[in-house]
Amino acid sequence: MSTIAERLAELGKELSSPAQAFARLQPGMSIFLSTDPGEPRTLVRHLLESEAGNLRDLELIHIVSLGDVLTMQKIAESRFRLKTFFASSLANEALMQGRIDFIPAAFSTIPALIQSGAVRVDAAFIQISPPDASGHASFGVVVDAARAAIERASLVVAEVNPQAPRTLGDTFIHVDEIDYFVEAEVRPFYFFRWEPDETFDRVARNVATLIEDGSCLGWSIGPMFDALGKHLTRKRDLGLHSLMLTDAVMDLIKSGAVTNRKKRIFRGKSVASWVLGAAQLHAWLESNPLVEMQGIDVTASPEIIGQLEHFVAAVQIRKVDLTGGVALHTGKGNIAAGPSEVIEQLMGARLSKGGKTIAALPSRNRAGQSNLVLSVEGLPNAIPNRESFDFIVTDYGAAYLAGRTIRERAQALIDISHPDDRAGLVDAAKQAGILYKDQIFFADSGHLYPAEVATERTFKDGLVVRFRAIKPSDEEEMRKLFYRFSDQDVYYRYFSRVKAMPHKKMQEYTTVDYRRTLSLVAVVGEPGADHLIGEARYVQLPGTGYADFALIVDDAYQGKGIASFLFLYLLQLAKERGLKGLSAHVLATNKKVLRVLEKSPHPIEARVESGVYELTIPFDRTAAPSAPKMTFMRD
Repeated sequence: MSTIAERLAELGKELSSPAQAFARLQPGMSIFLSTDPGEPRTLVRHLLESEAGNLRDLELIHIVSLGDVLTMQKIAESRFRLKTFFASSLANEALMQGRIDFIPAAFSTIPALIQSGAVRVDAAFIQISPPDASGHASFGVVVDAARAAIERASLVVAEVNPQAPRTLGDTFIHVDEIDYFVEAEVRPFYFFRWEPDETFDRVARNVATLIEDGSCLGWSIGPMFDALGKHLTRKRDLGLHSLMLTDAVMDLIKSGAVTNRKKRIFRGKSVASWVLGAAQLHAWLESNPLVEMQGIDVTASPEIIGQLEHFVAAVQIRKVDLTGGVALHTGKGNIAAGPSEVIEQLMGARLSKGGKTIAALPSRNRAGQSNLVLSVEGLPNAIPNRESFDFIVTDYGAAYLAGRTIRERAQALIDISHPDDRAGLVDAAKQAGILYKDQIFFADSGHLYPAEVATERTFKDGLVVRFRAIKPSDEEEMRKLFYRFSDQDVYYRYFSRVKAMPHKKMQEYTTVDYRRTLSLVAVVGEPGADHLIGEARYVQLPGTGYADFALIVDDAYQGKGIASFLFLYLLQLAKERGLKGLSAHVLATNKKVLRVLEKSPHPIEARVESGVYELTIPFDRTAAPSAPKMTFMRD
C-alpha cells in the first residue's frame, strides 16, 4: 500500500511540516478547527507549542471540543483566543472568567453564519482520510461546518490521518482544494462510551416503551443513550437522523432494528454529522453505505427534521420541576450547546407527523437529592417553557404532560419521583398552590406501589390493553371514565344514582392504601398517555381473610374479553397475596357481570336478598367442570 507521501506525490502534491503551513498565517487571523473527534490534533498541538513570531493574536474557532489537546490550561498559557459555539465542560470556567468568547447560535445556522462572513474564517484546519487515486479525501468522522469554512478560508491545511475512516455522504474534498498537507502524528480522538448503572438502565427501559416501530430517532451521548440502545433491539424499522452517531447506534444498526426504511428523505441511510466512539466504530464506518454524513445545517435543521415522520427528540436532562420546566446538563454529558440547540430538535419533532419529545433523567442525583424540584428558575441551561416536552421519564416511569393542567402535571411527575421524595414534593406543591390543599397522600405509597402487577394483552380486533395498579395521578382519567358510564352501569357499580364525582370523592378513590386495596386499571394508548377504560378492585375486609371486589369496563370496550381478564387477573393476585377468597354484591339484573363471574376457576357461593346476589368465592376449592357455576346457600 502506498504511504501518504507516495499517494500525494502521485497526485502532484506533497507533505509539509506544521511550521511550513503556519508560515502563511498572519497576526489577527481566525482559524476554524474541525470538531472532535475530527479535530486535527497534530496541527493544534504544534500551533499551541509554536513560538513563531507571526502566530500572534490568532483566533481559534470551533463548534465543540471535548478532546485532550485544546485544553483551557493550554489556551490560557498560549497567545490565542478561543471562540466557541458550545459552552461545554471545556469552556464553562473560562467563559465565566472572560478568557474565551461564546457565540450563541442555533447549530443549523452555523454554516450560513460562516458562509455569510458574519463569523469570519481566514484559515481552516481540518482532518481528512488519505485521498484515493482520483484525489478525493473524506472528512471522516466529522462533517459539521467544515465545508462552509473551507469555502471562506484563504488557507486550508489538512491533517491526513491514516486511521480516519473514509465515510460517505457530503464528506468529500479534492486535494486541489487544500493548500498544505500535514501527516498526523497521533490517532484520531476516540470517545469511549459510558457504563450505565442500574438506575440509568431503568430510565432507558422506560424511554424505550415510548418509542414505536418505525420511529426516527435523534441521538446524543451520555449514560441514558448508551443504555437505550439495547432496549430498542426488538423494535422494527427505526430510523436515525442525528447530530451524532455513537457505539450504541452502531450496535443498534447491527441488530437490525435500525433500517431507515420508513424515512421519506435519506431513505435507507442513518444520517449524522459527528461520530463519537472508539476505534471499532471508526473501522465499521469505513465506506459503510448504511451511514451518510451530512453537515449540521442538515442534521439540526427543524425544517428537515419535520419532514421525517414519527421523529423522537429525546434529551437527557438534569432537573425537572413540577410544572414541566427542565434544566439541561452543562457539561459534556449533553452535547447540545444550550437551550437554543435543544429547541431546534424539539421544533423539528413538533413539525414531524407523529413526532414526540421526551426528557429523561434519574429521579435522584448522585448525592441522593431529588432531581424533581419545585422550580428550575435560576438554574443554568434552564428551559422554562412548560410546553417543550410531551413526556418526562425517570427510573420510576413516564409522565405524559401534553394537554395536562399544572396540577395534573405535578401529580404525574410526583408519581415518577423517588418514593422517599414524594411526600416532600406533595407538601411543597401544596404550599405553592400547585396541588389542592386537601390533597391526600399516603407516606408509604411510593414504596408500596405494586409495579410488578403491570402486564399487557391483545384482545379482539388487535386492541392492545395494558393493566397496572391505579395511581393518584389517575384522578382525572378516572373522573372522565366515570362520566362515560351509562346511568345503568353507575347504578350497577355504586348501587345508587350517583350523578357527580367531584375532586374530594375521586381523590379518595384513586389514592389507595396498597396494603389492603388493589385497584387494577385497564388503559389504552401509549405508556404515560394512558386512557382508562376499566377497573377491577378489591378491598380487604378486616379480620376475615376475604376482600370485597367490584368490576366495570367502559361501554365502548365491552364484549372484547377485557372484563373477564380483569376479573381473573384480580382473582389470581388476591390468591398470591394470601387472601382466602373474594366477595361481592351484584344486582340480579346485572347479567354482564354475572356472565364474567361464571368463568371463575373456583365455585361461587351465592345468597339472594332483595334482588341482590351476595357472592363468595373461596380459594380453597376448585370448581368441577360439570358442576354448577354458582351454588345458592340457605340462611
